[in-house]
Amino acid sequence: MPASRNSTIRNVVLVHGGFVDGSGWEGVYSILRNNGFDVSIVQNPTISLADDVAFTRLVIAAQNGPVILVGHSYGGVVITEAGNDPNVAGLVYITAFAPDHGESVSSLIKDPPPGAPVPPILPPQDGYLFLDKAKFRASFAADVDGPKASFMADSQVPWGMDALNGTITQPAWKSKPSWYLVATDDKMIPPPAQRFMSQRAGSTVVEAAGSHAIYVSQPDAVAALIQTAAREATSVPAGEVMHA
Repeated sequence: MPASRNSTIRNVVLVHGGFVDGSGWEGVYSILRNNGFDVSIVQNPTISLADDVAFTRLVIAAQNGPVILVGHSYGGVVITEAGNDPNVAGLVYITAFAPDHGESVSSLIKDPPPGAPVPPILPPQDGYLFLDKAKFRASFAADVDGPKASFMADSQVPWGMDALNGTITQPAWKSKPSWYLVATDDKMIPPPAQRFMSQRAGSTVVEAAGSHAIYVSQPDAVAALIQTAAREATSVPAGEVMHA
């Protein structure tokens, strides 16, 4: 169901990334709800990309109109595939992967540029990955307060190798408008990689100083971009760059 031109879309679906669950969206959720949006949070199992896309499509199908689909980190891969749903009016990437056809998280990270920070991912255990708890805050959530960052480190969700290796069949950003928040202090996905992916997707880009967990530490900035997308999904020119 397409949105009418210049109307604000009211349905927002939030998709979390690897190592975490949907609870990190609470701040963004509260802001959007207080501003009159209907917000749903996908609790992806992050075992395989196919399952995560299926879970996301279930939530999209439950909405009563067009949807702004938002993904953080690996959630960007999920929305790139699930965003082909006809009910999705726009995509919002929050310091996220935005792969092209045939790409996966694994292919996007296999050749890091010299000097890029190396995420403290531990060796796979039975096909699943974890971050080193002792290094979690510095790499993932440097601007999140200590107790909350510790909670995030201690409540990690196992991230399946099948999710990392899952490839995109049809990138939704080729047919849907997109917005992208580049976190300039990200130690998980290097900002140059974020800029490359967002430019390739023709996204409207906002840059803000923040960690990979900017959706937790700066929910106002994240919610503001989502609200912009909700207003402009049917009319914004692609490729605009702004600085927060």
